[in-house]
Amino acid sequence: MTYSEMTREQLLAEQSLLKERYNAFKARGLNLDMSRGKPGKDQLDLSVGIYDVKDYNADGFDVRNYGILDGIPSCKKLFGDLMGVDAKNVIIGPNASLTLMFDYICQCYTHGAGSTPWCKLDEVKFLCPVPGYDRHFTICEHFGIKMINVPMNNDGPDMDVIEELIKDESVKGMFCVPKYSNPQGITYSDEVVERIAAMKPAASDFRVIWDNAYCIHDLNDEGDQLLNIFDILPKYNNEDMVIEVCSTSKITFPGAGVSALIASDNNIAAIKKRLNAQTISYDKMNQHRHVKFFGDANGVREHMKKHAAILKPKFDIVLKHLENELGDKGIASWFNPNGGYFISLDVMNGCAKRTGELCKEAGVTLTTVGATYPYGIDPNDSNIRIAPSFPPVNELDVAAELLCICVRLACVEKLLG
Repeated sequence: MTYSEMTREQLLAEQSLLKERYNAFKARGLNLDMSRGKPGKDQLDLSVGIYDVKDYNADGFDVRNYGILDGIPSCKKLFGDLMGVDAKNVIIGPNASLTLMFDYICQCYTHGAGSTPWCKLDEVKFLCPVPGYDRHFTICEHFGIKMINVPMNNDGPDMDVIEELIKDESVKGMFCVPKYSNPQGITYSDEVVERIAAMKPAASDFRVIWDNAYCIHDLNDEGDQLLNIFDILPKYNNEDMVIEVCSTSKITFPGAGVSALIASDNNIAAIKKRLNAQTISYDKMNQHRHVKFFGDANGVREHMKKHAAILKPKFDIVLKHLENELGDKGIASWFNPNGGYFISLDVMNGCAKRTGELCKEAGVTLTTVGATYPYGIDPNDSNIRIAPSFPPVNELDVAAELLCICVRLACVEKLLG
């Protein structure tokens, strides 16, 4: 029986049983964290061998010295092979792709993208598929860029909405996580990728920030396949429209990985001009360590199978509790992802914040409710981002069960209210 079918007496009885379970968890004094998509210790341990590299010569160059602004050739090739692009269209960056995205938006803001610098315009807008990644929203807020929500469908952002919004010349760009989207775990369909590549925005300097953070983060051998947008862009003369970023933050170490930016010849030239004023080079020793550790793109893919072996049981635990506790209640829905780092849970409208409060009171920390929407405002107060990767399996099992109890309690309270 779904909650909406229950009588008031049945809801009160359900509330009483749930409170009993909730208070039992609360009495345990828990301190569990599911707030961020951080690799667990067992994942980080997979890459400690990267520091065994003692050779500092790469591509005929001493990587301890100055120079090679856009990254050592062997690392550019590694990322080029992984992402299906020519190495000349790759720039190797610092440890995090977030820095590359921020710096590129800053470049457009101060110097433009072949047009008027955005800082000199009356208004700049960005499209934001929602629910989405809070760091993208933070970048926009920092520069005063107005964010416009675009709903996500099961195959990617609603392209009918996007194609209408880009008729506005003040709409200058869009953030996308095209494979295993953060937080839903949706991979854009071939049709959606094609329609993005074919867009004709009113703004000639419109840019799609293609944040391909989970490009090889499959949970099983049948992972999703994402169409390579750089194969499609030339068909529509849109080569300059997309800036792609990725990194090894969740492959090796979040604090000591390597990032990469992929772009057209024109965009690469403009970015290198800015980099020439910004830095001498990024950490070439770290680039070299990564190349030596993995060998080639296949080495990276084999490494990711070890991550999947650790992560999949954690995802399975959360999905098991969601199905067992919420599957027949008519109060929640979720997407079963084939990869990535998150599970997106949508609960009854008006119940997400209350769920977060109940979890916090009982010792479970979730991603701040609302963070998956621009300005921290979830219009339906319904979305909760679950990050299963960091807690050990035994702690995750407890946290997931408690989360489900809190969802049920919040929804019962809503219905009784």
